[in-house]
Amino acid sequence: MAKEQADGWKSLFDGETLTGWGATGKDEGWIVDDGAILCTVKGGQMLYSEEQFDNFVLSLEYMSEPNVNSGVFIRWEDLQRPVQTGLEIQILDTHGKEPATKHCCGSLYDALEPTRNVCKPAGEWNEMIITCDGSIVAVEMNGEEIVRADLDLWDTPHKNPDGSRNKFGIALKDFPRKGHIGLQDHGGKLWFRNIKVKPL
Repeated sequence: MAKEQADGWKSLFDGETLTGWGATGKDEGWIVDDGAILCTVKGGQMLYSEEQFDNFVLSLEYMSEPNVNSGVFIRWEDLQRPVQTGLEIQILDTHGKEPATKHCCGSLYDALEPTRNVCKPAGEWNEMIITCDGSIVAVEMNGEEIVRADLDLWDTPHKNPDGSRNKFGIALKDFPRKGHIGLQDHGGKLWFRNIKVKPL
């Protein structure tokens, strides 16, 4: 831990409490379970870092039950509008599914598919590293870079550079470049641990 701090890393989760995190929704549904953050309810709950970040490297591990749909939000500005003011890196049980799509695990959701599905089967821990540096967003999962996007190429609302349609009413190049880190519950149990960030 001392070496990580010396290298500029900051822990976002102490393994025991949800200090530094807030939650959206009527029922928070988030607890600490054996050193991990666990979402216990189904239905669109969001946990968010109270601190906001612009350029950074985010490292975490996650594990989910089968068929769980979730995501990690980055640079999420408006807590009432996560989808339209934050970028989502998808978490989904798509182990072994090819070809990968813009909704597969590790994708920049609805915008850029991963090069391939490298997520492990449900019930196993995955490592995810997300880098935000200006217009560049990169995703590494389980030791392999699977997404590298230049947001400046997304210059039209509802349209990806490859011509496909997306759900975003604002061009991704105009999305906020600073905001909260968010953990999404979109159905089923999932766990997060070893969450840390290194500002750039």
